[in-house]
Amino acid sequence: MDAIYQHFRKEEAPLIDELADQINTAATEYRPVLTDFLDPRQIHIARALTGTNGDIKCHVFGGYIGAERARVIFAPDYFAPDLIDFEIAPLLIHYPEKFAELHHSQVLGTVANAGIRMTAFGDIITDGSAWQLFTTKTMSEWVQDNITKLGRITVRLEPIGLDQVVTPQNDWEPAEVSMSSLRLDSLVGHAFNMSRARAKALIDSSKVRLNFELTDRPDAVVGSADIVSVRGYGRIRVNTVLGVSKKGKTRVAVDIIKK
Repeated sequence: MDAIYQHFRKEEAPLIDELADQINTAATEYRPVLTDFLDPRQIHIARALTGTNGDIKCHVFGGYIGAERARVIFAPDYFAPDLIDFEIAPLLIHYPEKFAELHHSQVLGTVANAGIRMTAFGDIITDGSAWQLFTTKTMSEWVQDNITKLGRITVRLEPIGLDQVVTPQNDWEPAEVSMSSLRLDSLVGHAFNMSRARAKALIDSSKVRLNFELTDRPDAVVGSADIVSVRGYGRIRVNTVLGVSKKGKTRVAVDIIKK
């Protein structure tokens, strides 16, 4: 395990321990083990851990193909999961479309402040008209009963089948940025063409989320599979650290959604 820890951040050690315990349970009890929703970075770690255990496979599904947040099943070779095994509950958001407009940040903000862990929630998606939210089957009824407003907009959440999930808009644009260091404020600054001081101010004022959690650390190190959301500006998805240029800059392949 020591060799695994050195490839990830110190603060990710508790997650590595938790996932390793789940993998060990799947191996020793010879049965599938289902996680809560994981963000892309956490899924990246889960896949790395199962890569060290040839007897256990890592199955990933978030409610639709290409989902960012997803649940993972660690399972022995014999187990071939059905979609129902991931216990994902999609919900359709009903709202007064003629009088109100929904935004991803509104839904995310409400979900993040709902009083339960973000691990109970998957993606928030839209095809340009319909909005949908994913949660776990065990939390679905609670979410329906307790999330009745998004900001000032009154909403009703209706359970739907996986066959009713919309194809989400794909607004991501690929880009490459060159950074002096893999700091969060540097990434935000380069992605949205602003000074590092401006990026730091946004982080200090609680307008930046790293992997769906608010952060106040401009010096946080970013890496593969991280998702950064900047209120009022958009989102960044880190794909690959490409290497160092001749000028000593770190080249990073990203996808960006700009508002």
